[in-house]
Amino acid sequence: MTAADRPDPDLSFTAFHQMNRASYVRYAETYLRHRQDAEEAIDSTFEHLLRTWDEVLLTENPAAYAWTVMRNKVTDHARARRPPLIDEAAFNTVALRDAVDPIGQITETLALFRALRQLTDRQQDVMVMIYLQGMNAPEAAAVLGMTSATVRSTVRHSLRRLREILGPDRTMEGQR
Repeated sequence: MTAADRPDPDLSFTAFHQMNRASYVRYAETYLRHRQDAEEAIDSTFEHLLRTWDEVLLTENPAAYAWTVMRNKVTDHARARRPPLIDEAAFNTVALRDAVDPIGQITETLALFRALRQLTDRQQDVMVMIYLQGMNAPEAAAVLGMTSATVRSTVRHSLRRLREILGPDRTMEGQR
């Protein structure tokens, strides 16, 4: 692609920002647990992407590249602010609110979050988007810069891995 063939960087960045900011903030909030921290991490992400937008557009998959930048910024932000808090999410789930045995549900949910951390980064991202944020495969695919088929395949492999870690009766199947 030549420079003349590429879209106007300002317009393409603005469109990319508008299409992805909300999803990025929701993802960051899952890990950082506070809206203000999530907003700061995502602002930092988009500032970095804007500064390097011409190079981003030259990558094979700009959406996937931008996702990696965002994930790294969220991780850096979490380390700088406080220890990772994904386990806190266990206390704010629909399952807990509806649980007959809240203590048992907390224990089970914490085990699930620990198991999620044993998945690859890609698997974690897909599982968070599908199961914690309620996205469908095409929505997650668009944000992550992959195909819907890849998202569905990643879910299958992730569930298989979670079954290995937790046992067959303690996975995320049926929780959507």
